[in-house]
Amino acid sequence: MKRFIFSICILFGLLSSCRFPDDQPSIMAVKPDSLTLATLPYVQMSRDALYDKVLGALVGSAIGDAMGAPTEMWSRNSIQVEYGFVQNLDDMVREASPEGTWEMNLQAGGTTDDTRWKYLTGLYMLEEFSSLYREKGPNPRHFAKHITDQYEKEVNDLLGTNTFDPKPIEERVRRMAWLQEWAVVAKPYVDKDMDRYMNALHRFYGGEMVCAGLLYSPMFGIPYPGQPEKAYETAYQLSIFDLGYARDITALTSAMMAEAMMPDATQQSVLAVLSEVDPQGYFESRLVGRSSYKIWRDVRYLVSKAKVDSSEGVTRGAAPGERDAMQKAFELLDQRNQDYPFHAGEIHMINLAALLFSNFDFQTALAFVTNYGRDNDTVGAVTGAILGAFHGYENLPEDMKTQVLTINKQKLGIDLEKLATDLTRGMMEAGAISTTNQ
Repeated sequence: MKRFIFSICILFGLLSSCRFPDDQPSIMAVKPDSLTLATLPYVQMSRDALYDKVLGALVGSAIGDAMGAPTEMWSRNSIQVEYGFVQNLDDMVREASPEGTWEMNLQAGGTTDDTRWKYLTGLYMLEEFSSLYREKGPNPRHFAKHITDQYEKEVNDLLGTNTFDPKPIEERVRRMAWLQEWAVVAKPYVDKDMDRYMNALHRFYGGEMVCAGLLYSPMFGIPYPGQPEKAYETAYQLSIFDLGYARDITALTSAMMAEAMMPDATQQSVLAVLSEVDPQGYFESRLVGRSSYKIWRDVRYLVSKAKVDSSEGVTRGAAPGERDAMQKAFELLDQRNQDYPFHAGEIHMINLAALLFSNFDFQTALAFVTNYGRDNDTVGAVTGAILGAFHGYENLPEDMKTQVLTINKQKLGIDLEKLATDLTRGMMEAGAISTTNQ
């Protein structure tokens, strides 16, 4: 017995002294991902190719905004009566407003708050470039502070307008009012007063799940070519004005932009983002699931049905053509949009329908968006940004891009070419892009 106990003790001592190699984890252990979201560079391209993509995104968005601006929130019948079938830029016969055009009857190529938000966001990105490539991403409070600083500047400019002439006062009021409701939400966020922030957020534009983040989120796809998940996370962090699934849609739009920024982007690769990128786990939501993906599924059905129904109409003697299929798609969108009135879900649905219907053709997609109506300047700005990045500036319609660049710079003080130059330089200096000689 003593000999047996002695043997057991020796065996135990030998086992306890053994050390298993550190590189032999349990077969069920999760292996850490060796690539972090901050791994640079993201892609290889020449400076000229990158600039073409960046300027394409900015100008493409402005063209979409400018096409929809004359008929923002109009019905299709009203658009048809006033402008016919819209395929180009038109002069605007409309009053100036904080969210709309800042000049009355602005000429063709002029833009609304959609382009102003892209420009304001671009200036923020230039200030915070180093944070865009950190693992934790940018600080949302810095973004909120950027907005409140701009608002305070506009307030001070208004208070300093010392004149009897009402015109400059009205101009300053519009500039101030553009950011007024946003600043009410952003200020408590900057101050870390979460109760006041949440109260303001739930009253933001009437408490609707509006398309707030969609006005600026395409910009956050630009710094991350080929990294849609990083673009998603950045936009998600900075979507401090969004409620519910609007935040997922905001972030997905940025992710699609990131994929469109790739030199070898395809329709399939851009649209694959809708199912493959989900870092926040929306697909895991119980009972409801991922609302943004349900919208994408509806879009695939209605575009396919519209094209089939219109082709069947040709065999029965109906007038053939793309516009017939477009009209069918509009009718099906009307049915679906009863569930998504005037908020992010509707914007998302129309944008995806335009992309899919047009097979990513720039002018067809924007004609689809503009003639459908509703919030067509915002949808046009989103669709135009994605396709502008996808095709690049050089491949955009010559007359449209020249007109938009000129009017925005001369009439609105928005220099898209300079912003594109500065953003390109920032990406290169941050090491996000590996340069080539081509």
